[in-house]
Amino acid sequence: MDFPFQPVEKFLLPIHGSDELFPVNQVYCVGRNYAAHAREMGVDDRKPPFFFTKPIYSITTGDVKYPPNTEDLQHEVELVLAVGEDMSIFGFTIGVDLTRRDLQGQAKKDGKPWFRGKSFVGSAPISRILPIKGFEELSDLELRLKVNGELRQSGSCADMIWPPQELLCEMAADVPLKQGDLIFTGTPEGVGKINTGDIIEASIVNKIELSFKII
Repeated sequence: MDFPFQPVEKFLLPIHGSDELFPVNQVYCVGRNYAAHAREMGVDDRKPPFFFTKPIYSITTGDVKYPPNTEDLQHEVELVLAVGEDMSIFGFTIGVDLTRRDLQGQAKKDGKPWFRGKSFVGSAPISRILPIKGFEELSDLELRLKVNGELRQSGSCADMIWPPQELLCEMAADVPLKQGDLIFTGTPEGVGKINTGDIIEASIVNKIELSFKII
């Protein structure tokens, strides 16, 4: 098959304990999946969660360059699901949904999409994928995020409004989920501002860690 230009290569994530790589297809996110986070954002926590997307270029496994056009870059630690064949959960990992909160806030006021607030190069740092085998209950996982050694976020996946399996069902009603998709499942309360030079350490307690610097 011929192409007018070279096709873009897929982003490949390492798989823990394996030489295989996980080819990323689409990146989906869940908004307001923790009631406490909805309240800290000033939103009625009785409203159901919702979905949005991030582009592939948001994914990174390294340090993140402070994005332009913002004075309020914020962190959101999240459990990330890796979708396998037949809409199964292939694995999971820890990720951080970085947000230009001032741009997101202005978009809300203007009734516009969140694209500029959520989508920029490196806005979705992520760790290697942990295969689901051996982890039957994801709701018991504990999330942590530190900035320069200071604990900023601490929450349990048990507090999700839509837990992992329900998320897949809710999303599948509107989205043709495919193997290779990533789902950022929402963040607990405690989101906050970060600056150039800050070191962010995110983890699923006793399971996997992610560390990167804002440069």
